[in-house]
Amino acid sequence: MIKPKRLKSQSTIGIISPSYWIDENILKQTSKIFTSRNFKLVYGKSIYTKDGPFAGSPELRANDIHEMFLDPSIDAILCARGGYGANKVIPLLDYELIKNHPKIFMGYSDITAYLISITQRTKLVTFHGPMLSSYKHGFVEYNYNQMINILSGEKDIHIIPPKTMNPQILKTGNAFGPLWGGNLTLVMNRLGSNDQIETNNTILFLEDLNEYYYSFERMLIHLQRAGVLDNIAGLIIGELINMKDEDVPFAKSTDEIVMDICGTMDFPIVTNFSCGHGTYQATLPISLPVELQAGNTISIKLLESAVE
Repeated sequence: MIKPKRLKSQSTIGIISPSYWIDENILKQTSKIFTSRNFKLVYGKSIYTKDGPFAGSPELRANDIHEMFLDPSIDAILCARGGYGANKVIPLLDYELIKNHPKIFMGYSDITAYLISITQRTKLVTFHGPMLSSYKHGFVEYNYNQMINILSGEKDIHIIPPKTMNPQILKTGNAFGPLWGGNLTLVMNRLGSNDQIETNNTILFLEDLNEYYYSFERMLIHLQRAGVLDNIAGLIIGELINMKDEDVPFAKSTDEIVMDICGTMDFPIVTNFSCGHGTYQATLPISLPVELQAGNTISIKLLESAVE
């Protein structure tokens, strides 16, 4: 692994929109969360560009990523929001450039594609975690404090979902392995490509939103048939937001769907973990060795620091 330098007080954070553009009012509102805490923000060209729903052309968005990694004054790169469009930018990325200028890079949702591709191709630890848009409805202490603790290199970190989320253990046990995953749709759509996620001996986490129950089952079966679940050490299902049913009910909950597909497999399974599109969003370091604890408590223990 290549670990980025840790985030410090008064660090400079580069803000980019590598998929959809962000509303100007949300940008101003959420930026204050960081500037009021002594961080300096520098905005990429994608923040001010609109091309339909996208924050500029694929070329502009790719160049924005490159410039942020190249700029020595930028200490970390935070995505403003997700959306759709990473698939057109990924082929344009210069991974050697990114590898030679390692920095914190964080986001979720469509940003899953960037996280997986960058980490697999460069070995740079990236971060699945809150973006500016995560705070559009207000400050979330859980998200911010945990992000700061992990990115600043605090020791002995256990990521524990808030009890109010009612996380569930479907299969008990402890598991060890590098942490990989992200948005289920993005993970599934990259099967068969050069950027397909490698999951052997990993702790795999998945989340999604606005899907039908049948679609959720279909994607999990697709992953199973593609061998993605064959050799994982543990499975974490994050929040599944706004799941939908049809006129004829699917008659299975998401937990029942997960157990129907994965229940006979030999690894611990937890669901409704604090990652995804809900209020509570943990910062999860991609490729970092962790221990999944699914017994008396549910937690992800970081086995080493994610930053230098």
